[in-house]
Amino acid sequence: MVKRKVAALEKLDADFASLQYKIRRDPKSYKDDFLKQWEQYESQREIFLMSPTAATADSVESFHNMIDLIAHVADCYPQETQTFPDDLKTILTQHHAVIHPELRDKVVGSLVLLRRKEVIDSATVLTTLFPILVSSPSKTLRELLFNKILNDLRNSNSKSINHPLNRTIQTVLYNLVTDDRASPRAIWAIKLTRELWKRQIWTDAKPVDVMKEACLAENEKVVVGAVRFFLGGDKEREELEDESSDDEVDLSKVRHQMGINKKTKKQKKQYDRAVSKVKSMERKNNKPHPLNFSALHLLHDPQEFAEQLFSRHLQSTKAKLSLDSKILVLQLVTRLVGLHKLTVVPLYSWFIKFLSPRQQSVTSFLASLAQGTHNLVPPDVLEPLIQKIANEFVSEASANEVAAAGLNSIREICARQPLAMTDTLLQDLVQYRKSKDKGVMMAAKGLLSLYREVGAELLKKRDRGKDATIGLKDGLQHQRKYGEEDAGGIEGLDLLAKWKEDEKKSKRAAKGLPETAGSDEEKDEDDGFNSSDWEVGSDDSSSSGEWINVSDDEDEAPAPKKQKKGGDASEAEDEDKDEDKEDREAELERMSKLATTTILTPADLAKLQELRAAASVEKAVNGNRRSKRGGGTENRHADDGLTAENIEAPARLRKLTKEEKVALAKEGKPEREEHKSTQAIRKSKKEAAGKSTSNREKQRKKNFLMTLGKAKSKQKRSLVETRRVLRGHVERSTRGGRRRNGM
Repeated sequence: MVKRKVAALEKLDADFASLQYKIRRDPKSYKDDFLKQWEQYESQREIFLMSPTAATADSVESFHNMIDLIAHVADCYPQETQTFPDDLKTILTQHHAVIHPELRDKVVGSLVLLRRKEVIDSATVLTTLFPILVSSPSKTLRELLFNKILNDLRNSNSKSINHPLNRTIQTVLYNLVTDDRASPRAIWAIKLTRELWKRQIWTDAKPVDVMKEACLAENEKVVVGAVRFFLGGDKEREELEDESSDDEVDLSKVRHQMGINKKTKKQKKQYDRAVSKVKSMERKNNKPHPLNFSALHLLHDPQEFAEQLFSRHLQSTKAKLSLDSKILVLQLVTRLVGLHKLTVVPLYSWFIKFLSPRQQSVTSFLASLAQGTHNLVPPDVLEPLIQKIANEFVSEASANEVAAAGLNSIREICARQPLAMTDTLLQDLVQYRKSKDKGVMMAAKGLLSLYREVGAELLKKRDRGKDATIGLKDGLQHQRKYGEEDAGGIEGLDLLAKWKEDEKKSKRAAKGLPETAGSDEEKDEDDGFNSSDWEVGSDDSSSSGEWINVSDDEDEAPAPKKQKKGGDASEAEDEDKDEDKEDREAELERMSKLATTTILTPADLAKLQELRAAASVEKAVNGNRRSKRGGGTENRHADDGLTAENIEAPARLRKLTKEEKVALAKEGKPEREEHKSTQAIRKSKKEAAGKSTSNREKQRKKNFLMTLGKAKSKQKRSLVETRRVLRGHVERSTRGGRRRNGM
């Protein structure tokens, strides 16, 4: 009985599939057959709507097949099936909780199919599915609806950005979040927004506003999901972009495989697919790169948002968040404060009660405190915090890990606001560089190196170092005042000025002229203009700022310096310092004149970009040298967040085993299972790429006894036979070998 029933159902499915195929081929000829099926569908729909829970399995299966048939051919009969989408919406909206799961999934799939056939628009589908998504108790249905909504939005924005649809859905999500802040339903708005942001479908400020309102909700899951979006959404987007860029096709490898293997239609199809994929990747790469701003930069009012987050979830005693959730919110608040240089003064006094080694996750609090510090925070607000960290963490009685974490956190805070440190406390903390523990010693030396650049006046003379001592004596290095900012300028302009001067000297040397031009020559050069390279106008301006040594007698060469003894030695040192100071002033004058009196041409800008890239490469090769006057130290974490791992890094290294240290050292380097020669490594790469060995390598590995007979026969060849063999070899080469691969 069961077998007969299954066979009947299979036959019914086959009949529906056959009818569907015939209607798609010739809609006019099979219109009567379709109208009969439509009448059966209407009768079954009325029966089903009368009692959807009492339907039998056979009736559900029949109704399922009817819906499937009509959904596939609805575009062939638009007038007859005009009410079909509304029927599906009614069934799904009113009875999604009680109907059979297979029938429910078929109704959802039919609605999406009608959208794909453009019978209905995306707004109709999405506004139908989304209310069910946030209210359905079925986990499988919610997962299905979420994937259908996401795919429909991706398809709608694949060719061009569908602004009306995006605005409609974003408004729905915004209202879902703001209508009931205590409801957990807003988690679906967060999931959908985060996924579309990661796939770069939504990149404007509207989804950021949705997540901003979600951060201010009362439900903990909603708050944590929205906060994680701001802390990690941009990183997810970059990782997804990197993964998509890695899926590139090696066209040369595919072409090589076609050349050495037998020609087949399958290989040609694979090659054509590879060529089309490479062309599409090239078109994608040639498109202008979208300006993907960070979500933290697209916030409308970060000051108000940070204050609301702090007062609602951290400062308020009514906040019901767990400690881990509070730490996440705190990281977002301090990230906003540090990135936008906001002023939230109560935030720093709130930290006092958490700065203790016994506090759970104390390194996260220390990292958040350093992250929320910038050069506009009043130093008197930070002084009590640094003093408490020093008293609680850095002492002889503290554990080495605790002392290292305290010193690291103080260094990170002072890197952003050096004025928060006092000379007495600094001189005390610097003494820990003599500690026997490597983590404490590294942290103390880092603090010492920092203040040698940003505040050498606070150090004792013996701790300042050579560069800081000379800079203080010459007046080139000084501690910044509160609120002091560097004057704006063009990055790398000094490199461009130096390059122009070197080019001018080399041109004069090629002409046989002295490197330094006289005033008359400078005037002649300034009057000239060469329109071929667009660079002479900017080159000439640099000559007017050169430092020219003028003596009383122009014909007399400058006398060489003599070694002086006693008091004359100090005078010589003073003269050398004066000359160095004059050279620096001349360089600054040359840079300012290049920036203010010369229009940088496109060639100048291209050269400037090239010089910047070369300087960055040289800096990376020579190691991470800190820039003078603390500019690089202060802006190290301007856009990157600070984590607990940065605070406890030396202590973490100290706890690693030998195997973990080796793995950490090998991180980012190519894997080498064993030591091999360069030729062996090249050979293994060749084999991994699917390339075979050359004929010469094959001959080298061939058994000697197998080649012995051929070698003897070669010696007995006549000239006629040798010519015939060579000519055959040339002919085979021209036609692509014995398999004729070149044809």
